[in-house]
Amino acid sequence: TQSSRTLCPESAHSNSALTELPAEVLEYILCVPSLSHVDISSVACSCRRLRDVCHGRGKVWAHQYARRWPRLMKSYRQNESWDWLTEYRTRHAVGLQIRRTVESISKRFFTEIESLGAPEHFCEDELISILNSDRRKSLTLKYYAKKILYFLRQQNILRSLKAFLDQPAEQQSALEGAVLVDQYCNPLADVSLQSISSQLDEITDKVKKTLRTKNPSHPSMRADQGGCFVVEDLELQRQVLCALNSVLYEQLQYKGNECDYYNPLNSYIHQVLLRRMGIPISLSVLYMTLAQKLGVQLEPVNFPNHFLLRWCQQPRRSTDIYDYVYIDAFGKGKQLSAKECEYLIGHQVTADYYSSISTTELLLRMVGNLLNIGKRGEGNEKSYQLLRDSLDLYLTINPDNVQYLLLQARLYFHLGIWPEKVLDILQHIQALDPSQHGAVGYLVQHTLEHIQHKRHPTEPEAKRRSAVVHADVLYSVGLVMKHKRSGYNCVIYGWDPKCTMSLEWITTMRVHQLSNGANQPFYNVLVQDGTCRYAAQENLEPHLAPLEIGHPEVGRYFTEFSGTHYVANEELQARYPEDLDETLCFAQVSSSQVNTLV
Repeated sequence: TQSSRTLCPESAHSNSALTELPAEVLEYILCVPSLSHVDISSVACSCRRLRDVCHGRGKVWAHQYARRWPRLMKSYRQNESWDWLTEYRTRHAVGLQIRRTVESISKRFFTEIESLGAPEHFCEDELISILNSDRRKSLTLKYYAKKILYFLRQQNILRSLKAFLDQPAEQQSALEGAVLVDQYCNPLADVSLQSISSQLDEITDKVKKTLRTKNPSHPSMRADQGGCFVVEDLELQRQVLCALNSVLYEQLQYKGNECDYYNPLNSYIHQVLLRRMGIPISLSVLYMTLAQKLGVQLEPVNFPNHFLLRWCQQPRRSTDIYDYVYIDAFGKGKQLSAKECEYLIGHQVTADYYSSISTTELLLRMVGNLLNIGKRGEGNEKSYQLLRDSLDLYLTINPDNVQYLLLQARLYFHLGIWPEKVLDILQHIQALDPSQHGAVGYLVQHTLEHIQHKRHPTEPEAKRRSAVVHADVLYSVGLVMKHKRSGYNCVIYGWDPKCTMSLEWITTMRVHQLSNGANQPFYNVLVQDGTCRYAAQENLEPHLAPLEIGHPEVGRYFTEFSGTHYVANEELQARYPEDLDETLCFAQVSSSQVNTLV
């Protein structure tokens, strides 16, 4: 290369002058930004002296590595020696492997990635690089890169959760468990125990500041953030809780989310801190952790329909429910008697419901809430993902729950994924509860049929616009449209010459009230709000100013947004082989008309 010729001229005199420079100076020269890894390899081949300067453990290859993959540098300890040339070669090879893997995946073949057979941090770095590339291009590549990254991170978090559950009960932190739940359901978000703890430390400092104005000599002033500290005196504990309520609910305006109670964000600790609202159990975890940092020990109470904390009023732990004050973190830290707790739910309960629970039981309740939200969902991709994630978590914590094992098997069967795993789950259910043989037998039979079908897949029939039956179809896949009545923006990813939905759907959606009824083309569209809809041709019109559609499934069908339309990927083109030219022609005509108007 030009760079290597400059550094290593053929002239013996020049070469001698260069190689006689101190190693530190040569390293400095070879670390200039204009030199690539190819240049350094060429330089190292020019003579023994420069080969020694460019050795694998030296600064030159460390510089090349850090410049190309800066995110990975946090994976290396500063005081350890690394063979940077070997690391560079390995990371480069992994990058090529990952891209080949992602490019080979399609929606028909993507089910799971057990292992990519390469260092995990290299895999993740390459996947992030794909996701951070040009926003409008390589959409399908990004779609599957995101799927793989989601899966890999979840597997890591699941291993961490299992290690957490293996710890003795007294060492399990409710906050750490809640963060693991949060991370598993949001593996692509930047959530860490360290960042959550730092935010809680800031709130703790605010509470101390408030406490100092009331009682400058309060022992909590001397509490170390990371240490184990207990305030023994009941009056001093009361002062801590009063200051905590003042800061959390008055100063910082934390509150229970009564308006949108069943939003899953209410259960994620990082979102509770960001939005300053949550549900009883998530707010209780924060409240209990903050109180503990200030020396007050509170216990979680699995009260029906409304999670609570309890605060013992006796010097030693008591079994009498009337020796406790119950704290409603959802209700701005209000302190309740045992009797008043029943007013929250409108009926009496037995003394068992006032008992404290373990961290594991707390996590089961937290995950159970998410599971119920997933079951209440609208049957879209988002609700199915929440249901899958919460089932994974629940069965990691309680692997022998037959009810949820059966639900997981049915969910996987319904989604058409992991049939071999479905058989393993069904076998486990049969061993736990033989009375389930009816449901198990049905699912086993149909899962075996699914596996057989996977071995001999049939290609979907291509829809050609030139066919007589498709003569009325005006629009093509990839066109950005606007709904005339609802006003939403969308992109077409499929069409039928006539409505193919059930009579029940047609009646519910009042299709007969349309001028052409069900006897007109209908289009599968991805909508800007993240939903997928089935729209009649008479209700759609081309968008005058085509814009990107921010739908999570766009990459499943399209490779890029051209500025006027979406370009179908190979799989969608195979399904609609004559649509690409039609879309391009339509987009060009529309663009010309708009320019004429302007």
